[in-house]
Amino acid sequence: MNAYTEKIRELSSNLLREGKVDLVIGFKQGTVPMATVPAIARTPEEAATFVWDANCSLNLANYLTNRTEKIGIIAKGCDSRNIVNHIVENKISREQLYIIGVPCTGMVDKPSIRALFDLEITQFKEEGETLLVKTLENELKIDKQDYLRANCRTCMHRNPVIHDVLVAEPVVEQTLEDPFKDVKAIEQMDDDQRWNHFETLLDGCIRCYACRNACPLCYCPTCFVDESNPQWVGKGQDPSDVRTFHFLRAYHCAGRCTDCGACEEACPMDIRVRDFTRKLVKDSLEIYGWEAGLTLDQRPPLDTFKPDDPDAFIK
Repeated sequence: MNAYTEKIRELSSNLLREGKVDLVIGFKQGTVPMATVPAIARTPEEAATFVWDANCSLNLANYLTNRTEKIGIIAKGCDSRNIVNHIVENKISREQLYIIGVPCTGMVDKPSIRALFDLEITQFKEEGETLLVKTLENELKIDKQDYLRANCRTCMHRNPVIHDVLVAEPVVEQTLEDPFKDVKAIEQMDDDQRWNHFETLLDGCIRCYACRNACPLCYCPTCFVDESNPQWVGKGQDPSDVRTFHFLRAYHCAGRCTDCGACEEACPMDIRVRDFTRKLVKDSLEIYGWEAGLTLDQRPPLDTFKPDDPDAFIK
């Protein structure tokens, strides 16, 4: 058992035993190697099944929306930013939460690790920055930093921005000369190239809505794709409907997306869904100096109004 898992189990069990929370949201081991699943513990015994490793990449803030209980939650940097979003957007109150912060060293990109082997992976073990991966016929030791998810490679908020306790000392934050090289590469395409890029990107989309369901920002009571009166978008696989879903969902996340990567993690077709939202993350920073989910004391730029706004529509 690694030190993070041991501390998470201890803190979660104590919270439940002392009655400080009604439940704790964390991760437990999945049924196959490299799989963890979100889990809710209501007893110290259930909390003793929690785990933490480089596969705990889904965003647990997704499970906070409109809950009424007193909740403990395990939160790495991106989870904590979406917890801030939830509080700012009045989906839960700070007083309801006890946040167990996890200084994060990055989550692994499972498809790229699976691609190293011809056979199914039978064992995955994390030893510091080294990953031990086995199949029935061979095994490899690989450097974790070489197999981080794309969003973790550009993350500059690995430590929780809000917490009640940390399971370990904060980690050193990354400093990047240019965190938006990927977005600029798309911006530099001409119109036809950019259109083809997104057309190709969506070739495999089956509209399962896994990206939407995994996103902690997608909590509307009725999503626009599910509306029938009026029906904003068709239900089938017509390319225009597929494009409409992805483009509108991305704009709905403008100024709110923390680039947690939950959408890509959930996609069964390995579509780089972040290609839609990264541009909006970049524009929010460059136009408004805004990074989502860093503070409880400031409203997001797209839900504020200033009488002296220079744009003509105000006048």
